[in-house]
Amino acid sequence: MPFLSRPLLPYPACALVLLLGGCSTQAPAPVLRGETQVAPLTSSELAQSDLNRMATLGMRDNLDSLYRLLDKLYRRNPAEWRKTGSASREAAVQRVRSAIESRAPWPELQGKRDIAALSLALSPEFRGDRVAAFVYASADMLITAHDGKTTFYLIDGLDAQHIYNAARNVESAVWLLATRRNASGQPLLLADEMSERERNLSFEREFGKIVGRLDLLSEVLTEKYRRAVITYVQNLAGASFLQFLPVR
Repeated sequence: MPFLSRPLLPYPACALVLLLGGCSTQAPAPVLRGETQVAPLTSSELAQSDLNRMATLGMRDNLDSLYRLLDKLYRRNPAEWRKTGSASREAAVQRVRSAIESRAPWPELQGKRDIAALSLALSPEFRGDRVAAFVYASADMLITAHDGKTTFYLIDGLDAQHIYNAARNVESAVWLLATRRNASGQPLLLADEMSERERNLSFEREFGKIVGRLDLLSEVLTEKYRRAVITYVQNLAGASFLQFLPVR
C-alpha cells in the first residue's frame, strides 16, 4: 500500500503554523524583581575597611527591617499607636524612628535600655504602646551589641560574641511575641497568621533576615581574628623557610 501524503498547505498557512509553533516553545519573558543598588561613594568610606562597610550596611538593613516591622505591627494592632495620641499611624512610626536614630530614651520604658527594655516591652503587665516599646527596645539592643554605634570605621572594634548574642535575643523575642498571652488570654501583639483563609508569615521572614545578617557578621568577625593568627604564623614560617636562595 503506498504511503499517503498530506496535501500541501498554501504558503500563508504554512507561515502561520510555523509562527504559532515557535511561540509555543519560546521561553517565558523574565520577571523583573528589582536590581541591586550601588550606593554613591562618600569620603567617609576611605576610613572604612571591608568589614567596617559590611557592619555598617548590616546595621542599616537591620534598622530598616525593624522600621518595616514597626509599620506592619501598627497595621495589625492599630489600638497600640492610638495610645500615643499620634494623629496617624505614619506619625507614630516617625516618632519611634526619630527616637531610635537620635538614641533618645523611650518614656514608657521607664529609663530601661537594651535587654531590660526588651523584657519590659514583652511583659504581659506592660500597658503602654507595646509595638513602639518592642521595636525601640529591639533596636536599642542591636545598637548596644554593636558597641553603641551604627556606622563603623577603622578605629572601631566589634565583639563577635555580642553580635551572636544579639541574634539569639531576636530569636527569643520572636518566640515570646508568638507564645505569651495577656491577662485576657490574647496574644501580646497580632503578627503572623496561619488559618484556613490566610497564611501570612511576613513577620517571621523579616525577623529571619535580621538574625541571618547578625549571624553572618558574627562569623566574619570570628574568621577575621582566626585568619589574622594564621597569617601571622605563615609570615613567621615564610621568614625562615620560604626565602629565595642565591644560585651563584
